[in-house]
Amino acid sequence: MTTPPTKLGGNFLSVGGLAADTSGVLNDLSRRRLLQAGSVFGLLSLVGCASQQTASGDLPGVPWPEAPKGPQNTGSPTKVATATRPNPPILTPQPVPAPGPAQPIGGLPSGVIPRTRWTTAGLANPSTVRPMKGVNCITIHHDGMPTPFFSESLDDSIRRLVSIRDAHTRRKNKSGERWADIGYHFVIDRSGRVFEGRPLAYQGAHVEDCNEHNIGVLCMGNFENQSPSKAQTDRLDGFVADLMRQHRIPLRSVRTHREWPSASTACPGRNLQLYMARTRGRGGAMALTLAQNDPTLLA
Repeated sequence: MTTPPTKLGGNFLSVGGLAADTSGVLNDLSRRRLLQAGSVFGLLSLVGCASQQTASGDLPGVPWPEAPKGPQNTGSPTKVATATRPNPPILTPQPVPAPGPAQPIGGLPSGVIPRTRWTTAGLANPSTVRPMKGVNCITIHHDGMPTPFFSESLDDSIRRLVSIRDAHTRRKNKSGERWADIGYHFVIDRSGRVFEGRPLAYQGAHVEDCNEHNIGVLCMGNFENQSPSKAQTDRLDGFVADLMRQHRIPLRSVRTHREWPSASTACPGRNLQLYMARTRGRGGAMALTLAQNDPTLLA
């Protein structure tokens, strides 16, 4: 369960390519040619052009002022006195500010425990976060930790959630950037509580190369070695159906991690995978919920 980055990808811009040279104007130039040449001065260029930004959501860089214009020569053709020409100012690159608190797209769903209830920390590595820019799919995961999780205690759930976040913030993506924070947007524990993870305004880090527009929902536990609780699957069905209605996501766009072509993983574990196949199928709980409340999403 990786993600991708960005992320912000490139917080600094550098200044390069400053050049100004009109000293080679010859004395025998005509008045017209000198007027044309006198307007050529230094150019300011930015390292990292827009064509290198991707749909993953790199934020725009620092806005730079236009390069200063050189004085127009309106006299008769003479040798330009380079000693009196003003030099373009050297601009100091400024960092792009770290993103402030973000509100989830469309607001935090009803009944979700806000992030501030389990951590007071902001994004661990804000320079690598990227904006979500809308959603169109949902991916289901398990945490896959070596130790199965059976507790229904709120405190135990928070401890496991914190440990997942700590592990994720030490990981790096393919570009060598540390993950911005916990990779999932929502986490469901054994008792059916839903926690806010990474704010939904930002792309997660849960399906490699496919995090853009993709909501990550984690069920606590290792479902290769255990089965999800009934409270957990009931809440998963209702919560995912609510997300689908809120964001107009059809049932065909609700996947498990292993169902992505780019993925090579057992996630969400064989037992949750079997449940997801049933609940999305004809007569399954998630499909029935949609049929009763918004059948257009079954298409």
